[in-house]
Amino acid sequence: MPVYTLPELPYDYSALAPVISPEIIELHHDKHHAAYVKGANDTLEQLAEARDKETWGSINGLEKNLAFHLSGHILHSIYWHNMTGDGGGEPLDKDGVGELAGAIAESFGSFANFKAQLSKAAATTQGSGWGVLAYEPLSERLIVEQVYDHQGNVGQGSTPILVFDAWEHAFYLQYKNQKVDFIEAMWQVVNWQDVAKRYEAAKSRANTLLLAP
Repeated sequence: MPVYTLPELPYDYSALAPVISPEIIELHHDKHHAAYVKGANDTLEQLAEARDKETWGSINGLEKNLAFHLSGHILHSIYWHNMTGDGGGEPLDKDGVGELAGAIAESFGSFANFKAQLSKAAATTQGSGWGVLAYEPLSERLIVEQVYDHQGNVGQGSTPILVFDAWEHAFYLQYKNQKVDFIEAMWQVVNWQDVAKRYEAAKSRANTLLLAP
């Protein structure tokens, strides 16, 4: 039985237009995300076969494949919910997300500083990657991470709460090679309610990362 399954979109293909076209959403979810789910499941089966036969010659490649596909599945599962057609702007107290807004201001100095850093992190990934806002439990603060492919260059234990997909398949059909324009447009569809819920959940799990000696 498959361990991982493709989640349904929380909206229809046209919900994020004109920022992201229906064609991109359909291809991105139904083809690209689905491929990561299949890749993770296939790699788990290959690892099980390697254990059964005690054939470890391909272990390095299999572990890398599992990290790649599983991280792709997880980040995309967050990505879909991080967006809404009714989103955008910045988190405000009057919208019930004041605690998140305060954490952003404390961690980055201001929302403008945070927006600039995440935009730059997403737009300047070399090749394929992501810009990520994550909760870092040891310092109990928010940090921006620049993720290469799906799984590289991240702090161990940090929890992603807002992710910007900067792979070409996320924007090329609509924005061509103008990644910067796509990243700027993404701010119009950020679902701050979802990000705030993820922030609260990440904070509640913070003391489980490291056990006292």
